[in-house]
Amino acid sequence: MTSGLPLWPAAASAYADRIDLLVWTFSALIIALAAPVILGMMWFAAKYHRGSSADRRHAPRKGFWIETGWAVIPFLLAMVFYVWAARLYALERTPPDGALEVAVVAKQWMWKFQHPGGQREINELHVPTGQPVTLTMTSQDVIHSLFLPELRLKMDVLPDRYTTIWFQADRPGTYALRCTQFCGTDHALMGGRFIVQEPKAYEAWLHASAVDGTLAQEGERLFRRLGCSGCHGANAAVHAPALAGIYGTQQPLSDGSFALVDDRYIRDSILLPARQVVAGYQPIMPSFAGKVSEEEILRLIAYVKSLPREGSTPP
Repeated sequence: MTSGLPLWPAAASAYADRIDLLVWTFSALIIALAAPVILGMMWFAAKYHRGSSADRRHAPRKGFWIETGWAVIPFLLAMVFYVWAARLYALERTPPDGALEVAVVAKQWMWKFQHPGGQREINELHVPTGQPVTLTMTSQDVIHSLFLPELRLKMDVLPDRYTTIWFQADRPGTYALRCTQFCGTDHALMGGRFIVQEPKAYEAWLHASAVDGTLAQEGERLFRRLGCSGCHGANAAVHAPALAGIYGTQQPLSDGSFALVDDRYIRDSILLPARQVVAGYQPIMPSFAGKVSEEEILRLIAYVKSLPREGSTPP
């Protein structure tokens, strides 16, 4: 585990460079706006202190243009930074298509990562340079918060919910990984290493860490072991919604509304199947709450996401 953090961590991505530029430029603006006020206060306090011989006659009582300019100019400059920061926020919240998807489960007091190929890590995250990576995260117990200082990224990790962040690391190296939400007695020890590798080195690590089946394949085995295929399979006797190609679509519900089939929807369908019943079907699916772990739910989600639409070529 990397011990301690420098006052200003190195930047491991182009996004981190842009955040640094924003912070330093905004800091310069604050100094530029505050310095005249502070220096002016000091100068007037020194010149016009009680008992000084300064001439106090004909003191100006109004300064319309000064007051107006001092209000309008800082406002316009602040709006420039608002637009700048909003664009960076929108960029960080919109992962590109084709990003490498890594499943993350936080628990007291460790981070568990699983790659699409099935490779698992605890308190370490290996990623390749030059490739977008999306982390889909949930907590097994309390609220945690994943912080990657060298990427200038932080995201809360919540129980019973999925949160995501994405990044593209550009500079190989071993960096810090931290939890920044107080999560219990060993919160300070909940950290690890964020390891950025060149693509060839990352492929070698994947090969050396290979397991028996990808994340989706593990999900398929779990899907059959839990008996899900008995209802959702192509030849199932029970009338249940087909899952092929369902991910990313709008699903009509029995109450007349529609629901986007995403990670959260699939998770709720597994644990709370009566919450959103698909139109034309009865709420007969049992709940698997307490029967599957967060890691197993992520595998099931990966399996459903891998199912191609009818007539399309399997991935």
